Amino acid sequence: MTFRRCLYLIALFVVPLSTVDSAYAEHEGKVQILLLGDSTTEGSIPRRHVPKGPHLEDVIRELLAEEKDLPPTNVINLGLSGEYVRRLLDSGRYDKLVPQLPGIDFVLIRYGLNDVSRRENFDVNFPKDYRELIDRLKKDHPQATLIVMTVIPYVDPAGSSRINNLNAEVAKAANLPLFDIYPRYAAELKQGPNMLNYRRFPLEKIPENRRVFAKPFVVPGANPAVEVLDNRLDAHFGHLPGWFSDRHPNLAGYHVIGDETAKYLAPLIRAQFVQPKAK
Repeated sequence: MTFRRCLYLIALFVVPLSTVDSAYAEHEGKVQILLLGDSTTEGSIPRRHVPKGPHLEDVIRELLAEEKDLPPTNVINLGLSGEYVRRLLDSGRYDKLVPQLPGIDFVLIRYGLNDVSRRENFDVNFPKDYRELIDRLKKDHPQATLIVMTVIPYVDPAGSSRINNLNAEVAKAANLPLFDIYPRYAAELKQGPNMLNYRRFPLEKIPENRRVFAKPFVVPGANPAVEVLDNRLDAHFGHLPGWFSDRHPNLAGYHVIGDETAKYLAPLIRAQFVQPKAK
């Protein structure tokens, strides 16, 4: 069984028990924030190497907690590696996980990176799929503020623009806010193009005389790979073609996404849940 398949099964059977129960227990007095998206939302590889995080949902929650005038929040991350809108709807994940969540106040939706490669006739079907998801969310959580997000810089700029232009069109057509995360992430990458992504590389392509350094980071399996969340092995393997090709966020990347998300949400939560002080 592949790692991705294992993640999918976990999402179907484990997440409903832990996430939903936790959400019910914490519903009263807490603003409920739901994250929907793909691997760049889930962060499965950082979770494997640093299980205690903080991960994306933790960063958002903890930053919002520092805004002392805001109520506490509960951030529920239902991102899944390989996810795209059509699969979310057709696989049953949406029906198993989303409608029963109590009192959802905000839903941040970030798709497109898998849709563009896996959905036929992407430019036509992606907006249609997205509108269907929005309609389902409005029906299941009519009180929630739905927020369409752009994708982060993962593919080349032209490919990112293609996806994000459609995200903007979907938001406009549905009269929903568009949260553009792309510029902040791109600006951070100017400090170092590989600062925010982990390295995942086939073990078979690592030179035999340097594998001693790679050994602590090998993930076994049918196709063993070296996984490193930072730059500590770049000195040995940075010259290898493809060493930097995986653009998924590392923990630093999720801090960027989480920081910008908290900045975006704070005024919305304040406007909706904080009573202005009497003069």
